[in-house]
Amino acid sequence: MTGGLGPGVFALVFLAVLAGSTVQAVVGLGIGLVAAPVITLLAPELMPGVLICLAFVLPVITLAEERRDIDWHGLNWSLPSRVLGTVVGVWVVTTFTTDQLGVLIGTMVLLAVLVTWHAVEVPVNRGTLSAAGFVGGVTGTATSIGGPPFALLYQHRPPRQIRTTMAVYFLVGAAISLVGLTVSGDLTRHEVAVGALLLPAVVLGVVLGSPLRRRLPTHRVRTAVLAVSAASALVLVVRSLA
Repeated sequence: MTGGLGPGVFALVFLAVLAGSTVQAVVGLGIGLVAAPVITLLAPELMPGVLICLAFVLPVITLAEERRDIDWHGLNWSLPSRVLGTVVGVWVVTTFTTDQLGVLIGTMVLLAVLVTWHAVEVPVNRGTLSAAGFVGGVTGTATSIGGPPFALLYQHRPPRQIRTTMAVYFLVGAAISLVGLTVSGDLTRHEVAVGALLLPAVVLGVVLGSPLRRRLPTHRVRTAVLAVSAASALVLVVRSLA
C-alpha cells in the first residue's frame, strides 16, 4: 500500500505531491519545485522517475479541464530542443551519485526561486524558446524540475495561457524524458509503482487548485511556493553535502 516506503515517509511524500499539484493547478508549475526536494530527502531512490511519471499525468488532467489559449508557436520552438536536453539529462542521471544529484536538485530549485522571485523579464523569441527547451530537458530529466526556464519566459502572459501552454510542455517533455530514462535503464518498476500510488494526491491537488485559482491572488500563492521550495532546497543541499 505504500510502495515499500514506511507509512510516515509515504505520508510526507504524499503531502508534498499534493501541495505541489495544488500549486501547479493554480499557477502552472509547482509539483517539481515543492515535491522534488522532499522526495530526494526522504526517498532518493525514487528520483527522478516517480516525479516525471506524475509530471506526465498532471498535465493530462489540466488539459481535460481547460485547453484554450495554448501558444503552439512557442511550443514548436521549445519542444524540439528539449529532445537534445533530455539526452544530456540522461547522461547526468547515469553519471552522478545520489548525493551529487541531491546537490544538483537543491541548487536548481534555489536558482529557479532566485530568478523567478526577481521576475526577470526575458524576451520570448526563437532563441530563448529553444534555450529554455534545452535547459528544461536537461534539468527535467535529471532532477524532474524542467518548468522554471519555460515559466520564466511566459510569466507575463495571461494566467490561462501559462497554465495550458505549460501543461502541453510538461506532457510532451515528461514523455520524452520517460522514454530516455527507459532506454537507458534508469526508470525502475518501483518508481512507476510508487507513482501510481501517488496519483490520488495529484488528482486531489487539481481538485483543490481549481477553485483556489479563482479566489486567491496569484502572487500570494507564488510567494508561498517559492519560500517553501527555497527552504526545502537549502535543507537538501546541506544534507547532501554533509
